[in-house]
Amino acid sequence: MHSHGEGGFPAESLFFIPAVVALVAYWAGALSPRSGSWPWHRTVFFTLGVAAVLATVLNPLAELSHTDFAVLSFSHLLAGMVSPLLLVLSRPFTLALRTLDVYPARRLSRLLRSGFVRFLGNPVTAAVLNTGGMILMFRTGLLDAMQDSMPVHWLVTFHLLAAGYLFTASIIGRDPSPHRAGYRLRAVVLILSIAAHNILAKGIYADPPPGIEPAAAEQGALVMYYGGAAVEIVLIVLLCRQWYQWSRPRSRIASGTRHQ
Repeated sequence: MHSHGEGGFPAESLFFIPAVVALVAYWAGALSPRSGSWPWHRTVFFTLGVAAVLATVLNPLAELSHTDFAVLSFSHLLAGMVSPLLLVLSRPFTLALRTLDVYPARRLSRLLRSGFVRFLGNPVTAAVLNTGGMILMFRTGLLDAMQDSMPVHWLVTFHLLAAGYLFTASIIGRDPSPHRAGYRLRAVVLILSIAAHNILAKGIYADPPPGIEPAAAEQGALVMYYGGAAVEIVLIVLLCRQWYQWSRPRSRIASGTRHQ
């Protein structure tokens, strides 16, 4: 299904505009003297993250997603898990706070400290938005609406990206966050989210959504299960690494105190 404007112009091409704006802004910040020799790998992560989500709203993936359930699952994996992981690892808010002028940097800092951002950035809230969105997508009429309407497909993709980013940032984010949850809570939420994702994938495998052939549902469920597992393993490793780095200095101090 294509969505065209006047003169046959594909409407989905408009997504190049925000993508290019985001890339130009990030690259400009990364190359700015204010960035303090910004690590190149973060710029690569951001570029790949934008490219990953852009691919899901452009052909051929966008077109195939309406006819192939496995491709639809792959697109949602890109938008909801792979792209958010790459974007979080690029630390865009850290870069913005370093390179923006004083006034906009202060406004951004106030926004990050706001109660609304604190609520959205809580691991529990983010997990509900992320996992709940996937359950609604595959277990309600939303799936049919996506296949019948490209705008609905775009809206769902945006939700997957936003909810996936909030969830990933709440678990392993390193951008400034005065309200970051403790590691125990993050670990528990991550484990429960992984379990919910696996249950959803197995449920689709055993009980396909309405209108989806069993063979197609099995392929899509396998993409969700194993593709999601790869991203989840990365999240587990990064969370454990951060937890270890956070606890190690305290362990050394405690050890030194005991031996004094």
